[in-house]
Amino acid sequence: MQWEVVIGLETHTQLTTRTKIFSGSPTQFGAAPNTQTSPVDLALPGALPVMNRSAVERAIQFGLAIGATIAPYSVFARKNYFYPDLPKGYQISQMDLPIVQGGRVSFAMEAGGKTEIRSVQLTRAHLEEDAGKSLHEDYHGMTGIDLNRAGTPLLEIVTEPDMRSAAEAVAYAKALHTLVTWIGICDGNMQEGSFRCDANVSVRPVGQKEYGTRCEIKNLNSFRFMEDAINYEVRRQIELIEDGGRVVQATRLYDPDKKETREMRSKENAHDYRYFPDPDLPPLIVSAEWIARVQAEMPELPGAMRERFTQEYGLSDYDAAVLTQSKAMANYFELICSIAGPEQAKPAANLLMGDVASAVNRDGIELDAAPVSAAQLAVLLHRIADGTISNKIAKEVFSAMWEARSDSPTIADELIESKGLKQISDSGALEKIVDEVLAANIKSVEEFRAGKEQAINALMGQAMKASKGKANPAQLTELLKRKLTS
Repeated sequence: MQWEVVIGLETHTQLTTRTKIFSGSPTQFGAAPNTQTSPVDLALPGALPVMNRSAVERAIQFGLAIGATIAPYSVFARKNYFYPDLPKGYQISQMDLPIVQGGRVSFAMEAGGKTEIRSVQLTRAHLEEDAGKSLHEDYHGMTGIDLNRAGTPLLEIVTEPDMRSAAEAVAYAKALHTLVTWIGICDGNMQEGSFRCDANVSVRPVGQKEYGTRCEIKNLNSFRFMEDAINYEVRRQIELIEDGGRVVQATRLYDPDKKETREMRSKENAHDYRYFPDPDLPPLIVSAEWIARVQAEMPELPGAMRERFTQEYGLSDYDAAVLTQSKAMANYFELICSIAGPEQAKPAANLLMGDVASAVNRDGIELDAAPVSAAQLAVLLHRIADGTISNKIAKEVFSAMWEARSDSPTIADELIESKGLKQISDSGALEKIVDEVLAANIKSVEEFRAGKEQAINALMGQAMKASKGKANPAQLTELLKRKLTS
């Protein structure tokens, strides 16, 4: 039987406010346990919540970024459940009337050797407070409770069940991560819990309209874990059904060490939480004027920039998608182009997506901390364009520039000169190299003249080796062909 995978994601996005959603307590990560709390966070008798305007503005920003409806009237509700780290015995959230309704997130995805632009429909995004944290280590058989996170503002972003593979779910999650960090409503730090996803996964026979029974995998805080967890859960459900069993709706956790999901508890439905409007909070009213003010301050969004890069710089959909995966990368690219000229857009994109990205990943740093500036890279690109160095030598120069950590705007020129890396373009010197290579590789010469055209690749390799990689490749190729066909 052929199976279809159905996936929906719920993403808890911690908002970048200085204080909590209903109190003035700070939200700084890493403080000593229970030092960032107030009577409101601790649910002391008589303490009343007050809405944080900055949290609302961030929700409005997100709604505008995804083309959603910003509800002029939304309501906070009490979601009742009992955990040790939930002091009130309920969580303040939104249920029937969320602030953000609908909208779409678009993203580029490689499929069948092509780049496709796909989109996922969102159901809603609603404001809520986070719970505290239970600590299980070093308490001699007891559990410690840290309420620093209690009341931290979250925007929970819920998709329709639009995704059909783990790879597609990850591509969406990465695009969402880019978007919320791009517009500045979330710092995106997955290790600290600022961006974490729950995946609802089910399977059904191909052609069946009804959804299968879903299981929710909670608290996925890395894209790799998300893909592994969803793939495991899909296999588990298919094998279970094919063996005559049935999938039971449940909440599951992913164990990255064992690479498997395990049941945490039976899955609750909305009625289990006994939602009702919170009597301590008035309805949230968002005026058209407020939305217009937020709209006026919005930056250019990744999708719009991606489209502009293809039109303004002639980049492919793939290149534009990669360059707009982060605002830092996009800004770095545009800065290089503003210095080197728009004609260097494609070489600049290749350099950023290749050597620069590799160096940043290897060193474990952010692009903003890269030791090579846009102005320095512009000089390097010009030296490739004017034939001073080849693309191959440029890699060596770039590596030396990265290690040098120099402030000199002409560090590329200085390294090319000091290391003797200038490309050999003198026709006399190249002709001498070619003659020596042809004389030493008679078999390859004969193969080429017998119709085996790829034999020129071996000769080209020998010639580049003889020149220590400094020969101008275009001139060398032309000279080889002329000598071989004469």
